[in-house]
Amino acid sequence: SVPACCSARYNLALLACFGFFLLYALRVNLSVALVDMVEPNTSLAKNVTSNVCPEHSSTINPPRNTTGVKYSWDADTQGWILGSFFYGYIITQIPGGYLASKIGGKLLLGFGIFGTSVFTLLTPLAANLGVGYLIAVRALEGLGEGVTFPAMHSMWSSWAPPLERSKLLSISYAGAQLGTVVSLPLSGLICYYMNWVYVFYIFGALGVLWWFFWMFLVSDTPETHRSISHAEREYILSSLKDQLTTQKSVPWRPMLESLPLWAIVVAHFSYNWTFYTLLTLLPTYMKEILRFDAQENGFLSALPYFGCWLCIILSGQIADYLREKQNFSTVCVRKCFTLIGMIGPAVFLVAAGFIGCNYALAVAFVTISTTLGGFCTSGYSINHLDIAPSYAGILLGITNSFATIPGMVGPVIAKNLTHNNTVEEWQMVFYIAASINLFGAIFFALFASGEVQDWAVSGYHLHRN
Repeated sequence: SVPACCSARYNLALLACFGFFLLYALRVNLSVALVDMVEPNTSLAKNVTSNVCPEHSSTINPPRNTTGVKYSWDADTQGWILGSFFYGYIITQIPGGYLASKIGGKLLLGFGIFGTSVFTLLTPLAANLGVGYLIAVRALEGLGEGVTFPAMHSMWSSWAPPLERSKLLSISYAGAQLGTVVSLPLSGLICYYMNWVYVFYIFGALGVLWWFFWMFLVSDTPETHRSISHAEREYILSSLKDQLTTQKSVPWRPMLESLPLWAIVVAHFSYNWTFYTLLTLLPTYMKEILRFDAQENGFLSALPYFGCWLCIILSGQIADYLREKQNFSTVCVRKCFTLIGMIGPAVFLVAAGFIGCNYALAVAFVTISTTLGGFCTSGYSINHLDIAPSYAGILLGITNSFATIPGMVGPVIAKNLTHNNTVEEWQMVFYIAASINLFGAIFFALFASGEVQDWAVSGYHLHRN
């Protein structure tokens, strides 16, 4: 095989990694900045802090910058502002996958991130104009981000040799976790020492900068790449020759009747339920139940995602090692990694609800839970490319549409279950997330496949008639 160092496919993985880094930084920065955008007394009226755990003695805070404008948005309004992103995000998943198969992933991914960055730069202006404008801008950011994962999957279908799939994809998508890790504490520091508007200006400007590099250095296929070596081009093309189809029409019906695809849908939905519930509500849980301010300690809220990032990179290497060197079948690796990545988090999540007021242990359990979730990237998450490389972008669009629903519904249900902020109510939230995870893992283990499906290969229509 062709060496990895400085190769065109690994350069693509690294640039994509930075792209997804910025995407997630642009996605989560609002939840940090929002704390500083809202007048302190408006959100507190509704929250009943539980008296189960003792207050932690808080240290005296150094003087902080308070020049930012404050808005009087109540808790419901804040919920709409935070949720509006997903309403845009869910709309462009399937069209994104379809467009990527037509115009190529490079332009789609490039302009998806470029658009998101521009709307991020406009966020402070929108907030000044009124809450409606802010919600609209966030939904538009969601529209821009919605095309990115399908576009990337679509590009990898022409770039990733089957036995390097887990490695290459895990490098590119791990950027998302890293974006969460860096932007949570960093946004906090920017709010603290400067002013919340800079959170949007700094990350937005970086996104525009990334776009120039992406447009200049990347190409849709190995054939059209400017500086790829002849050996690498041949290596990639020969490894994919039986896997891709030349037909232009999309076989929608057999695709939607395909059980292996539904196995991915169920796994993806289940995984995201836990992921989004934690992403949006963890700070609340730590603050209201454990009486521990995660806002003051952005590093602790970022810890789980750092673990997840490490796990994604390592498990990607292990998955391909098992397939290439140990002759494990693709489907065996995908199923095992999905089981570890979904049952592990379920166990530790439930445990986190039972440890009383020991917040060091709570942070540890939640960190282990999120870290183990990283195994899923080399599990169900890459499986689209195993079963139908030519349509990987469209398949990801389909599964990600379903998987966006938990982002819209999960936190709302959790909020409704925890009106009195008792430990029992929170245990219920963790139970629900864990059982959904368990169901998804079992369903995937029963029905997933590791082979290219008949409907995804050129000659398929000939056999039918």
